[in-house]
Amino acid sequence: MAYIGKEPAQIKRDLAEKDTFTGNGSTTAFDLSNDALSDTTIQVFVDNVRQEPGSGKSFTLGEDGSGNLRRITFTAAPDNNADIYVINEGTKNSVLNTVSDGSVNTAKLGADAVTGAKMADDAVNSEHLTDGSVDNVHLAGSIADSKLSTLTTSGKVNVSALSAPGSTSLFLRGDRSYAAIDVSGIDKNAFNISLLGFKMAVNEGLTVFNLVDGIVDEFHDESGTDESEGSNDVYCATNDLYQNLAFSPVSVSAGFTLTTVTEADTSVAGTNPAHAEGTPATFNAAEGMTGNLVISAWGAGGGGGYGGGASTPGGGGGFAGATYAGICGELKVGVGEKGGGSQGNNSTAANKYALFGDHPMTGPMAQANTGGGGGAGSYAAGAGLSYVSEETAISQSSVPAIVIIAGGGGGGGGHQSSHGGSGGGTTGGDATGTNAGEGGSQTAGGSASGGAQAGGLLYGGVAKGTQNGGGGGAGYYGGAGGGHSGPHGAGGGGSGYVGNPQNSSTTNDAGSSTQTAQNKPSPLYVACTAEGGAAPSGNGSGVHGEDGYILMTGTLQAIGACAATTNIVSTAFAAGTVPTTSRIVVFEEDIQSPTLNTDIIASISRNAGGNYTTATLSDSGYVTGASGQRILTGQATISGQPSGQSMRWKLALANNKVKIHGVSLQWA
Repeated sequence: MAYIGKEPAQIKRDLAEKDTFTGNGSTTAFDLSNDALSDTTIQVFVDNVRQEPGSGKSFTLGEDGSGNLRRITFTAAPDNNADIYVINEGTKNSVLNTVSDGSVNTAKLGADAVTGAKMADDAVNSEHLTDGSVDNVHLAGSIADSKLSTLTTSGKVNVSALSAPGSTSLFLRGDRSYAAIDVSGIDKNAFNISLLGFKMAVNEGLTVFNLVDGIVDEFHDESGTDESEGSNDVYCATNDLYQNLAFSPVSVSAGFTLTTVTEADTSVAGTNPAHAEGTPATFNAAEGMTGNLVISAWGAGGGGGYGGGASTPGGGGGFAGATYAGICGELKVGVGEKGGGSQGNNSTAANKYALFGDHPMTGPMAQANTGGGGGAGSYAAGAGLSYVSEETAISQSSVPAIVIIAGGGGGGGGHQSSHGGSGGGTTGGDATGTNAGEGGSQTAGGSASGGAQAGGLLYGGVAKGTQNGGGGGAGYYGGAGGGHSGPHGAGGGGSGYVGNPQNSSTTNDAGSSTQTAQNKPSPLYVACTAEGGAAPSGNGSGVHGEDGYILMTGTLQAIGACAATTNIVSTAFAAGTVPTTSRIVVFEEDIQSPTLNTDIIASISRNAGGNYTTATLSDSGYVTGASGQRILTGQATISGQPSGQSMRWKLALANNKVKIHGVSLQWA
């Protein structure tokens, strides 16, 4: 229609907007959601009370952080929880007859009305395509590799349409190139598995450690080898290994005192420079003999007591005997030192020699000088035990290595009939009289009374105080010391031990309260050993006991200078499938200087030993450090053998002496 004057703009002003806020007693600035024209086009209310705009008035209008005219700043912060709202006429305009965003639907479009020119590039994606609607005509001549990177199933690509190199030795790698497979890591992995299995077997004390498609044998015993198939394979149970040794018979009769030996060619004597000090003797020092060794051992005698009409002697040493079949290396021999006799009111040192170290003692008894046999103050000390051990020194942590122990006798007391208990037996002899110490058993030290110390593992108990009775004899478990509550008691005897699994034909004579050495009638007994010390007829010093004694006899096999021709053959191990290849790892230690694949030859069978294939060995270094056990590795193709699933390994040793500590075999 016609207008007089300027035509009105084709716009309309929208309705005013309302912003709401809540005061917190500290905030003064609040931002509107849309621009304001000026402070006079907005209405501000606080708790329904309209506020006056302008400088020095209730509020001012300014720009927010983005430069928009939207920020209301109050002169004073509205109260906490104050209800604030703003009516903003604003500047939000709309153009009349303008189509709103998103308001055109398909009904408003004509058929084929949208042309390609009206569509943005890449506007059509896969969700707008009907399945199966794109045919070959609408595909370009080739598809870029980047468009094929997400193909995951064989159904998307026809294999016949693919091309690959013609060689059957080439394979598609992860980088989509073709090359031969790298097999260098396979041998290394097999080697590491074998080494790990060997170490686990050693640490867990296992004999045959089964792997998937393989075994590890660290020779904890002989159950993994077939002795009927092997020859001249000498097994050492002490060190868990096989050796290729040649032997000749030799007769042995080696006697041991504290400081002497009767056969210097087989043994090294111990030392005893002072009371309660010393080092053990060594038998078979050059590791030159194997076989069954007959051991006869006497513990030392306890010291004689003080007075009592000659009725307070020390207990005699115990006797223990056995035939020991485990010798294939050194044995340590400790001869028990005698218990000291009473010395008036002077402190008498206890015997350390049997244990080579103090035994535990606390409280008022700690003043005594103590050790293997129980200490005494004014009366007699207990005697030391005699022992043979597979380890360097006897200790409470080395009990499994102990071959034999003969218990020591207890020290005599200080009143009539206070007789020290004799050593030996599964239970040492109990002392007699009041406050007497009991003998040790196979599981516990002897019990004490009258304030004395009980016996314990490898030591005798200490007598009470300084005006005390006799000390307990050392043993597998020692006797208790004599107590003191009026009469001065005597010490009990220590027990003997013959429980090593390599022992047979054992003797462990029972202890009692006798001064005489156990098994003294034996023709092997040596005079002036193992007897308890005598007591005086009146008050006075008792006599020291006598040291122990050990005798070793037998016909052993001495190692010759040359190596024996030896075959070590495993028992059969079942494979899950018929193997075609096998790998062997040998843990070997040089004694002489062998040549691989000449002096040490490894071979493998898959048909229970009917046929063997040689595996060429190579030196892969040492298990630890730069010496000791070497790791020898080899592999054999066994597909040419008659089919079978019964796996065996065989080692042929010759010319030079070696030690074989273990074998690992794997197959595939």
